[in-house]
Amino acid sequence: MYFEFDFGSLTVAFLFIVVAYYVGIKKQTWILRGFNQARIRDKDRLAKITGYFFLNSGFFLLLNGIINIPYQESFTPSTIIAYGVSTIIYVHKTLVE
Repeated sequence: MYFEFDFGSLTVAFLFIVVAYYVGIKKQTWILRGFNQARIRDKDRLAKITGYFFLNSGFFLLLNGIINIPYQESFTPSTIIAYGVSTIIYVHKTLVE
């Protein structure tokens, strides 16, 4: 484990954190694609859940861009994809009519 800056991961992390701010704090759910906005029961809860997803993923990518751990190139994307899929399934099961 050593410190090394990966500017690609840092850029994506910054974008994730910005999207987390707009979705989670400002409640801009129009940014999210794949959801029929008319079928969502509670848009505030949707904004909170997806905001936390983007914030957690952004911090994970930020750490990934600063700290270099062996085999993280295969671990990080699969972890974020699995977290995203589980978030989508949870939202579809609880918030979509």
